Order: sequence, then C-alpha cells, then structure tokens
Amino acid sequence: MKKSFIFALCSLSMVLLVLFSGCKKDKEQAPETFVSDMARPVWTAPEKSDMTSSMVAVVKVDLKAQYPSIAADFVLNENDLLGAFSGEQCLGIAQLQEGYFFLYINSPAESSSQVTLRYYSAFYKNLFEAKDAFPFKNDDILGTIADPYIPSLVVVK
Repeated sequence: MKKSFIFALCSLSMVLLVLFSGCKKDKEQAPETFVSDMARPVWTAPEKSDMTSSMVAVVKVDLKAQYPSIAADFVLNENDLLGAFSGEQCLGIAQLQEGYFFLYINSPAESSSQVTLRYYSAFYKNLFEAKDAFPFKNDDILGTIADPYIPSLVVVK
C-alpha cells in the first residue's frame, strides 16, 4: 500500500508540474537575429499649421547595450529613422545627427496623450518599437545630450 501511495503521489506531482508549466506566461524572447529585409518606412509628419502644441526629445538608440549577444555588430546609420506616434498618428520624425535623434513632436492639443517611439534600423533593415510610452507634455523637453532618453526597444512583428 505504501508503494502505491508513493506512486500515486509522484504521478500527481508530475501531472501538476506539466499542467502548471504550460500556464506560465511566456517571457519576451529576443529573436536570434535582427536582420530583415524590411523597406524603410515612409512616415508623414503632421503639418505644423495643424498642430497647436509641441515638445522636444533627445533620443539615443543603443541596441548593443540592450541586446549584447544579438546586436554586438550594431552601428547607427545615417538612413536610420525615428518616429513619434500617438496610436497610428505620426507626431514627428527625426534622422540621426551626431549619434542622437533630435525629435520635434507635434500634437493637435495640449493633452497628455501617450507617445510611442518607432525606430527603423537601416543596418538591420528592421522596425523596432519602444516598450514604454511617455506622456506628451506641451513645451517639455525629454532628455538632453548629456542625459539622452534611451528607449528600451523590441522588434515589431
């Protein structure tokens, strides 16, 4: 009887282990490579005359620091592009200048809508998006050259 009880207990433990291991939330996994064949996006910045509010962001992209094993060969490229979006509406576009993106972000209102950054890497020919959005604040400056805003980026699937 003792053996059958131990066997049943072990069997139950195995079943529970299998069931609960399938319920774990999948962790974000980086792809094995960032290389793609995606064409450079054609984003359209809003007309300044349609916008009543603006803010500035000094942004630095550092995929090497975030993904050292995948992006060890990463270099910024003059054809890289950074865009600020509220939903699908483009609020501003910047190109690389001396290692930074100086992003002028326009908005039709002074609201605190959430702004998401999208980054196109010409090196990898791939599109990335910031994990976290930030609130739009009229007349605000996000980041400086001495302390730039460095978004945490994930590949857009």
